[in-house]
Amino acid sequence: MTASPDSFRFLLSELPVPLVYATHRIIRDCNAEFANLFGYAREELVDQSFARLYPKLSDFVRTGHMWQTHLPGGRVYYDERIMTASDGSRFWCRVRGRSHHAVNPFAEALYCFEPMARPVASRSVALTDRQRQIVALVTQGKSNAEIAEELNLSKRTIESHRARLMRACGLRNTAELIVWFTSGADDARPPAGS
Repeated sequence: MTASPDSFRFLLSELPVPLVYATHRIIRDCNAEFANLFGYAREELVDQSFARLYPKLSDFVRTGHMWQTHLPGGRVYYDERIMTASDGSRFWCRVRGRSHHAVNPFAEALYCFEPMARPVASRSVALTDRQRQIVALVTQGKSNAEIAEELNLSKRTIESHRARLMRACGLRNTAELIVWFTSGADDARPPAGS
């Protein structure tokens, strides 16, 4: 006798990847893998805002604007972002989410967080929030036009941000920008005069 698909239901706590269920960006349930990723006990996160897991409130707000635009209608959306653990350390995550509400993506959504082996380091050139957002999208292989559409900005604005950052860092092309950003090391910058 074959089991019906309905008999294969799993609890969030049984899934082996960091998952969280949220309503209106409030964590309503999460599994141990998600809590451990951030260095908390599950009970410390349930009914708390996602805002506590971001480096700055502006990061939380900016990410919300992006997801508000791209997540409605049950679609899957993902981005890469820096998050903050309970001890204050920062780390990169790839986040995928799906809304269960056709109009309001935050009414009810499920998210999967995947830690990334990308260093987070201080640099001599401080990035603005917008520059950090643009370069993170560049590292995902997105074109200026795609980034402009995603951030609801003009393509020219994206080009200007990238050009200013590359001048400030002494970088010559997109490949060097990606290496500089993902390595977090000063030696990612090209040598003077090259």
